[in-house]
Amino acid sequence: MSKSNAKKSETPGHDPEELRLQQELITENGMLTATKGRHAIHCMTVIGTIEGHSLAPDNQKTTKYEHVIPQLVDIEEDPEIEGLLVILNTVGGDVEAGLALAELIAGISKPSATLVLGGGHSIGIPLAVAARHSFIVPTATMTVHPVRHSGMVLGVPQTMRYFEQMQERIVRFVAGHSAIKAERFTELMHNTGELVMDMGTVLNGEQAVQEGLIDSLGNLKDALRYLYREIEGKTDFS
Repeated sequence: MSKSNAKKSETPGHDPEELRLQQELITENGMLTATKGRHAIHCMTVIGTIEGHSLAPDNQKTTKYEHVIPQLVDIEEDPEIEGLLVILNTVGGDVEAGLALAELIAGISKPSATLVLGGGHSIGIPLAVAARHSFIVPTATMTVHPVRHSGMVLGVPQTMRYFEQMQERIVRFVAGHSAIKAERFTELMHNTGELVMDMGTVLNGEQAVQEGLIDSLGNLKDALRYLYREIEGKTDFS
């Protein structure tokens, strides 16, 4: 432990065991239980691949949904936590796991905000729109595309219908938690003139806001300002 860290541990109000647990949470799950600012905000990160029932390769950064689910329950139940900030930089991943996390975030009764940094692609889009207010930095991008599947696929009508139903669930969730219309989101999904050897649309931060997919352009300061004002019951977010 460095001298600076030792001094912090000895400072009144900084319990060494609490600091150790905080460091473990950040290292293992990319989460911070509650910040020490004006209000207690829980910071949660969704990075890399969203891992579902199947394990991702060891060399990939992942967000494991079985780790995030109990954290979200704890956020809702803990009276000391006043708000939730979800920071995303994800390539997407397991569709059912991503939708499950998005539904839980949408069900949090406390003030919540999302901030897209880098990328909020694929199934990361429902997660990006799940909170009460969504932010994206100008340099971030979001890739909208149809449901994909890796591995063996049976070419039977039942399989095709399953993919259609899954895609409908995604479209319905995104349209229900943002200002974009379902028809427009589907149109962006099926765009064949932008991605090489694929269909879909890549939106930068400004375009995502113009399409109504994300609420506001902003950065960390803007997201925290929104949460503080929501917690304090104010309506002016300027």
